[in-house]
Amino acid sequence: MYLEHYKLGEFPFQLTPDSDFMYPSKIHSRAKAYMDYAIWNRDGFVVITGEVGAGKTTIIQKFLSELDKSVVVAKIFQTQLNEVEFLQAVLTEFGIQPPSTNKVDIMNALNAFLLDCYARSKQLVLIVDEAQNLTHGVLEEIRMLSGLETRKEKILHVILVGQPELKDKLESPEMAQLLQRVRLRFHLRGLTETESHDYILHRLRVAGADRDNIFHDNTFPVVYQYTGGIPRLINTLCDTAMTCAYADDLQSVTVSVVKTAIEELQWVPFSRRAKLVSMHRLVAVEDKQGIARLLRDNTQLMGTVGDKLKMLDTIAPALVGVANRMNAIEGQLRRIADHLESVTGVSNPPQVKSGKQ
Repeated sequence: MYLEHYKLGEFPFQLTPDSDFMYPSKIHSRAKAYMDYAIWNRDGFVVITGEVGAGKTTIIQKFLSELDKSVVVAKIFQTQLNEVEFLQAVLTEFGIQPPSTNKVDIMNALNAFLLDCYARSKQLVLIVDEAQNLTHGVLEEIRMLSGLETRKEKILHVILVGQPELKDKLESPEMAQLLQRVRLRFHLRGLTETESHDYILHRLRVAGADRDNIFHDNTFPVVYQYTGGIPRLINTLCDTAMTCAYADDLQSVTVSVVKTAIEELQWVPFSRRAKLVSMHRLVAVEDKQGIARLLRDNTQLMGTVGDKLKMLDTIAPALVGVANRMNAIEGQLRRIADHLESVTGVSNPPQVKSGKQ
């Protein structure tokens, strides 16, 4: 579309993750170094979290592009799965046809594959993206898989990558055993304003730009104000701005062009957007806690009702016995009344009252 206009060989701000365009910021380089550490030091679990669009998938692709043939990788990107479906997906990613839908058969096949690869000096890696969607049951299966080890090292290395909700899920009481296995944890923040400036220029150069003034210098603070340094947001805004400048036959992107792009995207400053996201997450957490409290209170209530019902079951035979005895006494009183009537000739004898006179 605008490649010839700006004399570029590729689109610099595509939203599709592309490891060739990865900007080696300090924070992204550190996250990738943690992934490398997990492999070459054979050291269990690594958890990488970050906001939507922070560059997590791009880091995964960069990491995978640099692995040698001795590393066997299973990549799971679809995480809305139950336990059996997840294990089937892992086997499939390792190139093994699942033997059946039986969990025991799947686990046996998977364990046999892992041990065989280890015997052939292969490194085995399981990478799960969007891991915040995993259920507690699936996370427990991952924990069990990670427990396969020799006397000195792990056989399967696990890298979980997800949004900030993954952190909350792992820190829940149910995940205490899994969290103990996590060796390294890292959170990807947004780029700084300086890094955002360098990120834009980096992508333009990779795309073939022969000049650094496609974006005017005074546009970078505005871009940062509305993107917060989140790479995907930077890409969206910069691509829209370049399209607007191209439509107006401008050779460079000015502040007014960036503001036009912001209006077309209907964006608010990133700080306001971040507050809204935080509020939504807080509400979601409170909703979950409220539901948990409701379930807990209802469980306690049902337990109390159950105890009362059990008590009634216990005393019911005694109550039946009392009722039978009362009926017998009533029968005896009627017979006495009939006898008195026949002896005295009084048809309506006084009523017998219980209690003290």
